[in-house]
Amino acid sequence: MTALGFLYPGHSAEDDYPRIEQLLGSDIRLDLVHTDIGEDAHRVDALLEMGSPERLTAGVEALRMSGAEAVVWACTSGSFVYGWEGAHDQVRGLARAAGLPTSSTSFAFVYAAKELGVRRVAVGATYPDDVAALFADFLRAGGVEPAVVRASGIITAAEVGTWGRDEVLALARSVDGPDIEAVLLPDTALHTAGHLADLEKELGKPVLTANQVTVWEALRLADRRVNAPALGALFTREPLVQVG
Repeated sequence: MTALGFLYPGHSAEDDYPRIEQLLGSDIRLDLVHTDIGEDAHRVDALLEMGSPERLTAGVEALRMSGAEAVVWACTSGSFVYGWEGAHDQVRGLARAAGLPTSSTSFAFVYAAKELGVRRVAVGATYPDDVAALFADFLRAGGVEPAVVRASGIITAAEVGTWGRDEVLALARSVDGPDIEAVLLPDTALHTAGHLADLEKELGKPVLTANQVTVWEALRLADRRVNAPALGALFTREPLVQVG
């Protein structure tokens, strides 16, 4: 059994994680600890506070006790808002507190894009314009080129969590184009785990979503590879292990 730990901000789309755990269909357990988000607002000052060391380290001990082999801060905006270097500092502080390999959803997007060999991407963001622009800056710092960035202007994670399949597909379609290698949907408050197969079938290319890449990143940190096609192209990069 591989246990993976996630610090998830508040309550929006956390039910993606048991769904992903089921779709992985393996000896993997996904453990969530909910962090206190303070004010629910996609606003830079609120996001900086949400990702502060005090709020993150408060949940670390519970994950350590659960037997987690790796910890990921399951929040995109609460990590990229610090910038490339600041997000590294955030992860390093979390690693010191946890005594475990750590990362965040923002880095997961960059590493997942590199795993798929894609560079020119489109971003369908739920955030306001200024916050979406910070994510684009973060991607560029990581060597990924956001050729298209669309901001939906939603202020709260609570509202994002109410979006269903139709809204998610419409957002992805709105940023896609023939020269786009992959579409990124960067909000862990957005329910996407049940829509990945539909998204990739609709667009005919890889789609990377926040909760999907967050789990993939935790698996990467724990040195696990799982073939789970229902979770998109990102989870079909390695051949199935033949047992016999």
